[in-house]
Amino acid sequence: MIRGKVWKLDHDVNTDVILPGKYLHISDPVTLGKHCFEGIDIEFPDRINAGDIVVAGRNFGCGSSREHAPVAIKAVGVAAVVAITFARIFYRNAINIGLPIFESPELYRDIREGDILQIDERNGTLTNLTSAQKSTMSKFPEFIQEIIESGGLINYGKRRLANMNP
Repeated sequence: MIRGKVWKLDHDVNTDVILPGKYLHISDPVTLGKHCFEGIDIEFPDRINAGDIVVAGRNFGCGSSREHAPVAIKAVGVAAVVAITFARIFYRNAINIGLPIFESPELYRDIREGDILQIDERNGTLTNLTSAQKSTMSKFPEFIQEIIESGGLINYGKRRLANMNP
């Protein structure tokens, strides 16, 4: 279960505003997080609290295929991103690094910035605790949930290898 304050963004949030290209030479996640959403709001990293949730419109993460964008989002403390739809490469990159992302066509319309959202990833439900409205979201297959819960594909693979019988 994920629970946090909502930061609402528009449609077509691209990777250049999530993490501007001038930071692509940086590989440290903490440093990347300090520049997260700088193309939208330079003060975003200072205002967000660990566990907050980003809710966005259609085509979140469009643009380049840079893995830096979901890494920066995770590093700044965002607990999850919920969008109407995601750009396909961003979607896969987010799963690979263990950033919880969820598609919900119905949530965006009625949620407001600052609302408190609860995400039940196992049951595919979203509850706006501020307004008591419930929405549904697409659920991941079990193995994708395990990748995200493991913190990404590399950690998932390491855990699977460690649990294999010789």
